[in-house]
Amino acid sequence: MSEKRLRGVHGQTVEALAGRILAGEIGEGDTLDLPALREELDVSLTALREALKVLSAKGMIDARQKRGTFVQPRSSWNLLDTDVMRWQTQADADHGLFDELTEMRVIVEPAAARLAAERASDADIEALSGALDRMASARDLAATVRADLEFHRLLMAATHNAFLTQVERIIAIGLAERDKLVHGTVDDDPVPSHRAVLDAIAARDPEAAYEAMRALVDKSGADLDRLR
Repeated sequence: MSEKRLRGVHGQTVEALAGRILAGEIGEGDTLDLPALREELDVSLTALREALKVLSAKGMIDARQKRGTFVQPRSSWNLLDTDVMRWQTQADADHGLFDELTEMRVIVEPAAARLAAERASDADIEALSGALDRMASARDLAATVRADLEFHRLLMAATHNAFLTQVERIIAIGLAERDKLVHGTVDDDPVPSHRAVLDAIAARDPEAAYEAMRALVDKSGADLDRLR
């Protein structure tokens, strides 16, 4: 499925089932009562089956003869799927998933900033500067989150590494939810930490870019800790 939220009756059914699984209403190993779910969700058998196919493709459920359709353990889920990532971040009240996301960012983003300092074109740097300007001028939470995500996407693009660009699509889902929490509740100006990264890239200083991004990610984790 695409990164866009699923739509229509089919999409609503997928979202409802995923929400119940993430909330623990239907636990790992539980067998789904399909007739009861069809009645509760007020959907056709076809819509329910199509929704189950989506969740099966994401590794969240499976079906076996004599056992029926059941919820798979989290270790079997496609955790890098954009919908699965979104569902988890929205349901994760204790921020455990955000901690895992921060660990991933520590590994990936500072190294990406180092590459960007070595490979970024003038156009890449100009685009990053534009995103930073939009971050600085943002007047509401939505605009701040958009500009923040754009900056990180453009930084990955500036590495000119196709794999890192793909990884950013995954990070962005969790980052968006993290930004909504932090920028919406913590008195924080994200501009200085991002400007330090941009300045190092523009100066073509790979090690400074690495350290600036590492400091940014560390600060991101610390901001989440302040919300606990």
